[in-house]
Amino acid sequence: MASAVDTAGVDRDTAGGAGASAPRRSRLHIFGVPVDAVTADEARLRAAALLADRRSDASAVILTPNPELIMRARQDAELLAAARSAALALPDGVGVVWAARRLGHPCPTRLPGIEFMDTLLALAAASSRPVFFLGARPQVVTRAAEQARLRHPGLRIAGTADGYFGPSEEAGVVARVASSGAELLLVGMGVPAQERFLYRHRRELGAVALAMAVGGSFDVLSGAMRRAPPAVRRLGLEWLWRLCSQPGRWRRQLALPRFAWAVLRAPEAARRMSG
Repeated sequence: MASAVDTAGVDRDTAGGAGASAPRRSRLHIFGVPVDAVTADEARLRAAALLADRRSDASAVILTPNPELIMRARQDAELLAAARSAALALPDGVGVVWAARRLGHPCPTRLPGIEFMDTLLALAAASSRPVFFLGARPQVVTRAAEQARLRHPGLRIAGTADGYFGPSEEAGVVARVASSGAELLLVGMGVPAQERFLYRHRRELGAVALAMAVGGSFDVLSGAMRRAPPAVRRLGLEWLWRLCSQPGRWRRQLALPRFAWAVLRAPEAARRMSG
């Protein structure tokens, strides 16, 4: 049995086979799922390098591990493989930051996916790299792309497509992205669909140098959903805000206490094994 946390150390290698010039700080694994202990500036520099210099036949992928993803990956081999292939794994949830600190490998900060998506859009606009928006409902993804262009003048939109397609349509969606000329792909289809999609098709996305799984960020960017106020976010209670706003999420939120219990038990289990 592997220990709950494994620290890979500081190096210049990129997970998943994509290279970059910016150094990577300590990468830890929580129940096998990687998390990069990076500051916001370090993550931005790394993403800029990945976007500017594709060094692999596969698109580099950014994921945002949270407790839900980590607990699912313990039972889902494909999701775990997708997580481990990420070029950059950002500590999105406050629960992940807490777990890393509890297990002795603290992260410098929490890096919410929605905020880092905006960072990527700014990088794309500044370097004139076209972006494809994939996911959410048709009107939401279209509106999200429009709002992104307003927020970032000069942003080039390569295309949009909603996330409501079946297995028989998946190849067509991949071909549409590949033929669009997009160099940045944002996929908002929720866990685990977005991670599986990117893992399966990372070598089929044409000019896409960098792709990011962004969850429900299109809903917020489009204005279809309001994000928690800053004060709530500072308290680490954004998850509670989302639950109150979307009561139907309660089943998904059951992953939080299960994750906390697993983390609390992990150090003692590791000590028993070493003894």
